[in-house]
This record gives sequence, C-alpha cells and structure tokens, in this order.
Amino acid sequence: MMTSFFDQFASPSFLGVPLISIAIALPWVLFPTPPARWVNNRLITLQTWSINRFTNQLLLPLNVGGHKWALLLTSLMVFLIVINMLGLLPYTFTPTTQLSLNMGLAAPLWLATVIIGMRNQPTVALGHLLPEGTPLPLIPVLIIIETISLFIRPLALGVRLTANLTAGHLLIQLIATAAFVLAPMMPTVAILTATVLFLLTLLEVAVAMIQAYVFVLLLSLYLQENV
Repeated sequence: MMTSFFDQFASPSFLGVPLISIAIALPWVLFPTPPARWVNNRLITLQTWSINRFTNQLLLPLNVGGHKWALLLTSLMVFLIVINMLGLLPYTFTPTTQLSLNMGLAAPLWLATVIIGMRNQPTVALGHLLPEGTPLPLIPVLIIIETISLFIRPLALGVRLTANLTAGHLLIQLIATAAFVLAPMMPTVAILTATVLFLLTLLEVAVAMIQAYVFVLLLSLYLQENV
C-alpha cells in the first residue's frame, strides 16, 4: 500500500519515451493568444490584468537593471502555477514533484544572479559574505558560513517546492483512500472524511499558487542583491 502511494510521483513513460516532456510543454498550449482587436474577451482581460499586477509587484523593489528579467520571471511564475494546478486533476502527473526538474530550474537561475553580481559589482557581491562590523576572530568562520548558505540557496528553492507539493499530494491520496474504505462501513465518517478532502483540495490549490509565487519571489530577491 505504501509503495502505491508513491507511485504517483514516478515519471510515466510510453514506449520508452518519458512523458514528462509532454507534461512540461502542454501548459503553454492552454493559454489563449491575445487577438489584434481592441476589445478582448473576459478571459484574456483577466489574464492580462493578473500578469501585469504580478509583474509590477515583483519588479517594485528592483532597479532598472533588474527589469530585464521581467519576462523570464513572469513566464516562470505562470508556468509553475499552471503545472501545479494541472497536477491536482485526477490521473495527471505533476512534474514539479520531481526534485530534478525543480533543481534544473533553480540552479541555473540562481547561478545567473550570482554571475551578474560578480560581473557588475564584485565588491558588493563579495561583501555579502562578510557582514559589516564583524569581530576579527569571527571573520574566517562567518565567511565559511555565508559561503555555505549562498550555495544552499538553489537546493532550498528546489526542495521547498518539491516537498510542499509532494506532501499535499500524499495527504490528498491518503484521505481519499480513507474515505473510499470507510464508505461501505461507516457512511457518516466517510462523509466527514470527504468534506476534509474537499477542504484540503482547496488548500492545495492555494499552496500550488503560493509555492510558485514564493519560488519566483526568492529568485527576485537573489537578483536584487546582485543588480
């Protein structure tokens, strides 16, 4: 039983071809393309308004140099939200429950922010490794600690997203299994369990959006330190 609970996180394949590539490419097909007309429908209007609000909120603490990342960060945010939301549908696979995918997104973007900081302002970038006013005996220790914390950042990004989505999917499957088993024996308890399952599903919808926002927000904070 415990093995079957984790089977949902195995990457599916068909004829030896991993289907995770289709799961990653499919969300982009679902977005409506804005037409050339002045008046759009409500869906496109809502989509445009949401993206504009998010972009303005995300780029508010960044200077003009960081605004070049607007398209990349906004696209990543929308991409993660749609993948996380589609993963809540029955009989679907969530690519963001794979640590390899999340690390593949987090590590290059984090490294790009570090390289930008080292290239544009190396003194300030290296100054983050040593807080101002540090006593002389603590300087070597703090430099080591700050260096380790710097290299842990991409791992924290990937693990946070993977752990939150994996835990949510496991809870949903556990409670759904309990409701299914209790239905013929204790209908009243099964109804209460199904109610908890419904509320948990609503919570997971919020978690799917919040985790995508937190992922991109932390990347923007790393970028803010280096631009």
